[in-house]
Amino acid sequence: MPKPRYSRILLKLSGEAFSGKTGYGTDPATLNRIAGQIKNVSQTGIQVAVVVGGGNIWRGADVARNGMDRVTADYAGMLATVINALSLQDALEKMGVVTRTQSALEIHQVAEVFIRRRAIRHLEKGRVVIFAAGTGNPYMTTDTAAALRAIEIEAQVLLMAKNNVDGIYSADPKKDPNAVKFDKLTHLEALNLRLRVMDATAFSLCMENRLPIIVFDVESTGGIEHAASGEPIGTIVASEV
Repeated sequence: MPKPRYSRILLKLSGEAFSGKTGYGTDPATLNRIAGQIKNVSQTGIQVAVVVGGGNIWRGADVARNGMDRVTADYAGMLATVINALSLQDALEKMGVVTRTQSALEIHQVAEVFIRRRAIRHLEKGRVVIFAAGTGNPYMTTDTAAALRAIEIEAQVLLMAKNNVDGIYSADPKKDPNAVKFDKLTHLEALNLRLRVMDATAFSLCMENRLPIIVFDVESTGGIEHAASGEPIGTIVASEV
């Protein structure tokens, strides 16, 4: 990897990123490939924190639309993120990476409770920290959790690893062949254009705290490494472009 541009990053992995091409659950080969890239980034001296989603197992909003109580459905979704966090932790530790999982829900048997100062201390010691259970609140997405945790730990950039989407487009590129990819955007432009890459709450948090976002395809070769080192990849969203 080239000389890192950032010293501390937060990587957001969607639940779908864990399933690879299977569409559901966790694909071991995909998980190991992601863990391998995180290991490579960490070995450069970059401090790495990760927020994981749970959409490969459970999507609370979708289940709620089918009649389940929304709050209950969202808490179930938080537990799905804990499963993904433990899977990633195990894959990293098998590669020799010292890892800590912190959960916004108290599950002492499998994860530390989230404590900001402890998380920062883990990062300073070179440990990869995985944040699970979102913000611990219903109605809040893991995108919002990623923005919040990135700001709390004073990360220099938020890396949004998407599944089979290599940046931000003017429309859904899977549905509209005329969709145009943006290389750079401001937070305000992304909000005004209603580009649904992450929810408005997460975008607003990043904008208010001047936190840059890099949106890229997790399936791209070395994508996490390229984004973490500051190489041109995907779409960058910043206060000024």
